[in-house]
Amino acid sequence: MKYEFIKNHEYLFPIEKMCNVLKITSSGYYKWKNRPFSKRLLSKEKIKQQITSIYFSSKQRYGSPRIAFELNSLGYKISRITVAKYMKELGLRSKLSKKFKVTTNSKHNYLVVENVLNRNFIADKSSKAWVSDITYIHTKEGFLYLTTIIDLYDRKIIGWSLSKGMSTEETSLAAWKMAVKNRKIVDGLIFHSDRGVQYASKKFANTVEFYGVTRSMSRKGNCWDNAVAESFFKSLKTELIYGNKLIKKEKMELEIFEYIEVWYNKKRRHSTLNYQTIEEFNNQNKIYKNVA
Repeated sequence: MKYEFIKNHEYLFPIEKMCNVLKITSSGYYKWKNRPFSKRLLSKEKIKQQITSIYFSSKQRYGSPRIAFELNSLGYKISRITVAKYMKELGLRSKLSKKFKVTTNSKHNYLVVENVLNRNFIADKSSKAWVSDITYIHTKEGFLYLTTIIDLYDRKIIGWSLSKGMSTEETSLAAWKMAVKNRKIVDGLIFHSDRGVQYASKKFANTVEFYGVTRSMSRKGNCWDNAVAESFFKSLKTELIYGNKLIKKEKMELEIFEYIEVWYNKKRRHSTLNYQTIEEFNNQNKIYKNVA
């Protein structure tokens, strides 16, 4: 176990120093390291290398469940438990989350609507229900405000806006304009949000109702009514922001773009999609519909 520990941490600490701390000889370690490996050990080392590669290519965002699915997609037959064991041996762990506040200003005189969605977060087709929310992003130069619109069918971010202000035009309307360009609106679409002024304002309400969309709002002070949108913000802040140094707004804008458009919408494996990527999920359903 001591030899394994040294081998797994060679890139972090000097070998001689680790040998001294663990009270073993460096010659003994090198003899162990250079011995012929069995096929089983060689296979284990190869898997560990793949785990390390996937872990760092995901920017330390993946834990054992997603890494296990990634390995299986590459042809390896390995369980989540074994991946977790190997990650522990390698000293790898996914980024940890912490609580955060969502930016919502519901103290206004605009009309609010009922919770039509009623926590039905499963959609059997595209554009059956969209959910939206706004949160703040802390930077060296103050706050940026991220607005997202998610289609519950495939959990894709179909519209988003990163702004320096909190006006309706900069937040909900900007994200809405992107969403309607990226995804066709169909009859019966429900648009769900919190009761914030950006969603309750006449300008936004009139825009959404022009498209014949049914509006839905969370009950006052009930974050669970918009759990999918808040879950995305938790993932983003855990995987991109927490534990990293504060950066300037311009740099953060690039990081957010990369996270949403390159990582989340294309490469990230989603537990709600049975650990498929959004593209894999949609391609599979296209094949299924064609066969049916």
